[in-house]
Amino acid sequence: MRIAIVCDWLVTIGGAEKVLEQMLECFPDADLFSLVDFLPENKRKIIKHKAVTTSYIQKLPFAKKKFRNYLLFMPFSIEQFDFIDYDVIISSSHAVAKGVLTGPNQLHICYCHSPIRYAWDLQNQYLRESHLNKGFKTVIIRYLLHKIRQWDVSSSNRVDHFIANSNFIAKRINKYYRRAIDQVIYPPVLTDVKWNLPREDFYLTASRMVPYKKVDLIVDAFLEMPQRNLVVIGDGPGLKNLLEKARNCNNIKILGYREDEILHDYLAKTRAFITAAEEDFGILPVEAQAFGAPVIALSRGGALESIVGMNMGKNNANTAKPTGVFFHEQTAASLIQTIESFEQNQAIFTAKNCHDNAVRFSKDRFRLEFKQFVLDKIALFDSNKITISPAQR
Repeated sequence: MRIAIVCDWLVTIGGAEKVLEQMLECFPDADLFSLVDFLPENKRKIIKHKAVTTSYIQKLPFAKKKFRNYLLFMPFSIEQFDFIDYDVIISSSHAVAKGVLTGPNQLHICYCHSPIRYAWDLQNQYLRESHLNKGFKTVIIRYLLHKIRQWDVSSSNRVDHFIANSNFIAKRINKYYRRAIDQVIYPPVLTDVKWNLPREDFYLTASRMVPYKKVDLIVDAFLEMPQRNLVVIGDGPGLKNLLEKARNCNNIKILGYREDEILHDYLAKTRAFITAAEEDFGILPVEAQAFGAPVIALSRGGALESIVGMNMGKNNANTAKPTGVFFHEQTAASLIQTIESFEQNQAIFTAKNCHDNAVRFSKDRFRLEFKQFVLDKIALFDSNKITISPAQR
């Protein structure tokens, strides 16, 4: 049985890459495919230092830093991979990886992080924040995004079985593709950590500095709260603007990219972790809970599945053990009000409750559920090419 795993791109370490790492733990002999591979040598442990088959985008001008600019070429590029020698293809997809071409005697399982965000419900937000919502240029871009949506829907029919990374994404898959997902398998999270260290007087946010993460909203809130301290970790296109915005603020520290060891040290000591994005699932907020930190989060998306909110209603059996608090409007004013409410009720949040809640998203749990799902679907697949030996089980 030959297995291929295909992902969108390998550039840095994020949630999708951590999922990919555990997929390779489940199927270590699988071959790896990606549109581009610019993963630095010191980060290749996450893919077991495997050789990666890449697309022609890898060799296009400025691809290393501007590969996202080739979005319009990605659907065509993903279709050029040759999987003729494989029995099972597993795609880890948040953009185009699910669009690979497979034959009737091949099984294609897609772990879907999300349908293409910027082509669907985030289109107008993306165009507005990229200053592409006016003039003739926006007409062209909107038309091209329209074509990508058409391809995205048609290519969803190439998938035999969908796994969603949250119930929120399962709803999006059903909405845009009109496909029922087979199972929700939450992403793997680092949970075997020290979670009972003393807390310090600062709030923490960490993410890629891209528009939909709304890190600027969090910074704006703390600009209005000079008595409260904020630490910001992460890199990306928006970092320069954030540094300029917080240039003269003593209560805001913007550290840029930091290795996991440093990030984990901050997670273990922060008063609370803050996220203002509508996350597909959101690994970092769960990691924060694993380190014993409560989370202040927007009441949308995957956060509603991974955080036990302080105000989730009388019928929720877990409200006696809250692990976070939600704000309901994606504004600085709403976040400020929620931080004040959190501080008034901070005594009800315990590091143990936060850690215990995070344990249900462990790496061991992911490997067990994912491998069993794949093996079950292989066993049901009607093809004489595929056999499963006892050792593989």
